[in-house]
Amino acid sequence: MHACRRFVANRSFFRRDLLSTTSALAVIGFALAAGGATPATALTLQPTTQAQAQDTRAAVVRPASGQRFASATRAKDKEKAAKDATADLLAKAKDPYNIIISIDRQQLTLYSGEQVIARSSVSTGTPGHPTPQGVFSIIQKDRWHHSNIYGNAPMYYMQRITWSGVAMHEGVVPNHPASHGCIRLPGSFARQLWGLTKLGARVIVARAPLSPEPIEHSHLFKFTPKPEAPADTDPAQSVPTSSNEAKAAFAMQATDQPAATTPNPAAPQAPKPAEAVRPLKPGPIAVFISRKEGKLFVRKGFEPVFDVPVTFEQPDQPLGTHVFTALSFKDDNQTLHWMVVNVPTSMAAPAKRTEKAKKGTKPAPVEVSAPRQETAAGALDRVNIPQEAMDRVGELMSPGASLVISDKGLGGETGKGTDFIVLTR
Repeated sequence: MHACRRFVANRSFFRRDLLSTTSALAVIGFALAAGGATPATALTLQPTTQAQAQDTRAAVVRPASGQRFASATRAKDKEKAAKDATADLLAKAKDPYNIIISIDRQQLTLYSGEQVIARSSVSTGTPGHPTPQGVFSIIQKDRWHHSNIYGNAPMYYMQRITWSGVAMHEGVVPNHPASHGCIRLPGSFARQLWGLTKLGARVIVARAPLSPEPIEHSHLFKFTPKPEAPADTDPAQSVPTSSNEAKAAFAMQATDQPAATTPNPAAPQAPKPAEAVRPLKPGPIAVFISRKEGKLFVRKGFEPVFDVPVTFEQPDQPLGTHVFTALSFKDDNQTLHWMVVNVPTSMAAPAKRTEKAKKGTKPAPVEVSAPRQETAAGALDRVNIPQEAMDRVGELMSPGASLVISDKGLGGETGKGTDFIVLTR
């Protein structure tokens, strides 16, 4: 009865605040008391006044809600601080960029020179649809790309690295390989990276995490200004004396009068004007030296410039794969600062056993040794480049230029509209 009276006395308060924790406890306590609950288990109606109820809500309900709000606020502040720090680094970053993707760690690391600018989780290809490993570059960018292979699926902030369908793009990143060969990026990072990079940015995909290192070597290319062309000379003096027709032509130009010529079919013809040289595309050059093909290749603006044969010391020994990048000029404005990323080559397949293990015995393990990896300096020491090729490359050198030395040949993906693509696995 006392519980009923208190409930009726406070009914106006409970009507106003039925959702409060105190009123809910009161209703449950009344029900238990009416059902004959023992005093030890019955919930009493405390507090009995509106002021006490408000004090209780202030002491219990509000701090709990405040704690949840404070935790959510701290999490948002922490996330915002991390994004601001990344944005600040991205704003200070400078070309050339190197994007290195580790399949084992499912991680992308963005380097500006030798400095780590940002890291992000990624999702690469599954075993049935693996992401190719090797040396690539960004060859196309599309903000609103949709797949023409997988049912028009959205692949926003797409940055293509092969024409056969491998790209970095926004997607679901479940912390394990899950794509059909592409490199999925979280949405916010995909947007930031897309806005930062340019066509030609280097992308290296390997199993283990890699990092660039500074390197100095006398065989690395330097900028060598092209010799100035000699001053113009008298055209008549530059014509071979055996060409009577050419002499007559120049004489006619000098006097502006027709000149009598004597037909001489046996006389050599005047030299034809040199054909116009096709202008090179803008952007830094890329050089690839292949032990497999025995050549040095040069590209600029995704187009071939020239190639020449080269030789190697110890040609039967592997060189490995090494990616060199020119960063900036030194004080002499000719020598460049360089860095290198050493890319491991895949291990050879395990040798097949010729003898079957006896029944009930455990087969002996087959040891597989990875091929010896040459150092970057050792690879440079072993390459012999003709001086003429060194001079031609030197005339085109600038910060952002790259050099790849590899045992591998030109990848099948290398072609129109690409830089050198070297597949290491």
